[in-house]
Amino acid sequence: MRWIVFFLVAVLFVAAVPEKDRRIKWIQLFNGKDLNDWKPKIAGYPLGENFAGTFGVSDGKIKVSYGGYETFDERYGHLFYKKPFSCYLLAVEYRFTGEQVKGGPDWAIRNSGAMIHGQSPESMGVKQDFPISIEVQLLGGNGKDERSTANLCTPGTNVVMNGKLYTDHCINSTSKTFHGDQWVRVEVLVLGDSLVKHIVEGDTVLTYEKPQIGGGNVSNYDPKEMVDGKLLTKGSISLQSESHPVEFRKVELVDLEPYAHDPKKLGEALARLRHRN
Repeated sequence: MRWIVFFLVAVLFVAAVPEKDRRIKWIQLFNGKDLNDWKPKIAGYPLGENFAGTFGVSDGKIKVSYGGYETFDERYGHLFYKKPFSCYLLAVEYRFTGEQVKGGPDWAIRNSGAMIHGQSPESMGVKQDFPISIEVQLLGGNGKDERSTANLCTPGTNVVMNGKLYTDHCINSTSKTFHGDQWVRVEVLVLGDSLVKHIVEGDTVLTYEKPQIGGGNVSNYDPKEMVDGKLLTKGSISLQSESHPVEFRKVELVDLEPYAHDPKKLGEALARLRHRN
């Protein structure tokens, strides 16, 4: 599947879609009430065990909290949606609250993430810290310094940017800094293994292609899952717990897979997305 060709063709259709047809169908991955469609996987615990109520729902929000922790002790966690996706637009609205739990690393202050194209939670080792995946890193400012969000981090993966294979673990986006407890909307356009765009409050801040397995920064994984160079065409979506309390009030997705094999339909769908109010 040549996703990048479809994307380029899509541009031709942007102006051709009537206003009345520019309707977007969002799938609410988070229903605002419970986590029945999600599975927690926390390092050191079996799939499905939600240690100390790390992931919960209150006031219509997913809340990642650490009230039951004495110390963080590298218990990195991920909350997995029930099914994988390949071609889509994902949106999350998040904010950081409170203080980091004792024992959390300095780099994880006001730090979380949305993982895409990830391995299945069932394939993770009990002690595995991060899924092999692409991380859309979600950050908050400290009140004074510049700190972009929607950065790229790569646990067990690499990407291609500007025709070059990047093996750095994290690459900063061009977003502005969001201090305090304000809500931030981050969207991720994913077209299989050809194109990924990070979008913050409507502005594209990072673009890359050919997400693939390789590199380090993930531990205690099953070696069968680490197939270096394997392109990632689909995978799991998950939300992180990395030691700082964070809330998600919206996790929604536009599934573009039904249009993926028809350049005209994909172009029209992308045009509708580009022309949202």
